[in-house]
Amino acid sequence: MKNKIYIIGIGPGQEDMMTGEAIKALEQADVIVGYTVYLNLLGSRFQDKELISTSMGREEERCRICFTEAEKGKRAALICSGDAGIYGMASLMYKIAGQYPNTELTVIPGVTAASSGAAVLGAPVSHDFCTVSLSDLLTPWEVIEKRLDSAAKGDFVIVIYNPSSHKRKDYLKRACDILLQTIDGSRACGYVENIGRRGTKAYVCTLEELRYREVTMFTTVFIGNSDSEIIDGKLITKRGYKIERSADICGNNGREGTVGISGSGRGSPQNLRGNGIRGDCIKT
Repeated sequence: MKNKIYIIGIGPGQEDMMTGEAIKALEQADVIVGYTVYLNLLGSRFQDKELISTSMGREEERCRICFTEAEKGKRAALICSGDAGIYGMASLMYKIAGQYPNTELTVIPGVTAASSGAAVLGAPVSHDFCTVSLSDLLTPWEVIEKRLDSAAKGDFVIVIYNPSSHKRKDYLKRACDILLQTIDGSRACGYVENIGRRGTKAYVCTLEELRYREVTMFTTVFIGNSDSEIIDGKLITKRGYKIERSADICGNNGREGTVGISGSGRGSPQNLRGNGIRGDCIKT
């Protein structure tokens, strides 16, 4: 019988946003391995388990700890925020797995920020979208630039992960500059901080305004496509239904309104009509 490792996406971290399959696997595990912050997010429910943590930057070590524990006959679990297969460690585990032929891996999906953040903002990813991480720790910036440019030219909704860090404070601004070469500055956008955690905040703005916003590594950014709009403070991307093309979905005969924008400083006007975005309720 092979040793077993579960690679678990825990979503934002709170139990009510984990899948039932993830909770079941954590309950069955003898040892849980993860980044220190993610283990802390699990709360008290799993504190009776053997918990092993490593710091940021020690991902390979974390993976090998899992294999070592599994070889001892323990049921091991490696946790990742969001989904383990989306900017997570599932791929690294499979790369290393060839050195441990007696161990079987099972990936358990989790709720990624593109989904959980979209739910907070409204419905920004209702049509074709792509995700781009601005972290250049593992991907050269030149490659990130090409991907942003291609996504803009393809008119995708773009979900940006890792938009900033202590060492990359201007990366979102740089990304916006790339996008603005193709996309009009009035394009509807939004971003969410601390998704599914204490202090969750959501904001809507235009692409030009987004360029001046301050974000953190715990922020997920959404760039709308040409059919995205801000409606009653929510970021909405049309799916293409007939009613979206021909009906007044707000029931006010297309009356223009004002969208309240959270935030302060440059690029935070309260009325987006001047930017080409009809707020509040929109006749499509």
